[in-house]
Amino acid sequence: MSASRFKVKALAWAPYIEPVDVATASEEQLAAMQVTPSNTKVSAYVRTLAHDPESYVARTKLFNAIMYAKGGLDRAERELGALVASAVNRCVYCASVHARRYVELSGRSDVIEEIYMRGLDGPFDPKIQAIVDFCRTLSQTPAQVGRDQVQALRDHGLSKAEIVDLIHSAAIFGWANRLMHTLGHSTPVEGR
Repeated sequence: MSASRFKVKALAWAPYIEPVDVATASEEQLAAMQVTPSNTKVSAYVRTLAHDPESYVARTKLFNAIMYAKGGLDRAERELGALVASAVNRCVYCASVHARRYVELSGRSDVIEEIYMRGLDGPFDPKIQAIVDFCRTLSQTPAQVGRDQVQALRDHGLSKAEIVDLIHSAAIFGWANRLMHTLGHSTPVEGR
């Protein structure tokens, strides 16, 4: 399969509990749902988290600050960090979403095809390999992230602040993946 034809299959997410119904939501729940991560739609996941609007708003503000902040680490590389963490944590839904976003932002379907075909073992170009290795170790065994992995990122042009952004993107998905696993599961998108 050529990299130019490779597509990441979109998945849906199905909650284990009934999401908040927008038509009967409280004012606090409706206000919370206005702060969606992508500012595009109110998904079943958002409506499930809206059962606790205060924690949902806190989570979403943090998520937005990590994944959508201007400046710092390139958005595509933040998405790659999220993808690697999601792959390690076996969150198929998040891996699918962030793989597609990575391709959209970077144009690098070859990286995603390599992950699809061989997993996180690569081979990747040296900068991508440094990011994958760092986020993989951070997600599997954080205490084993070493100076060599940090130096590899620095050698490929990442500043200290960009490395912190990468840590944040992988770390929030360590948490988000586990939350998604406990609240629901991925399902194929109907009609695709």
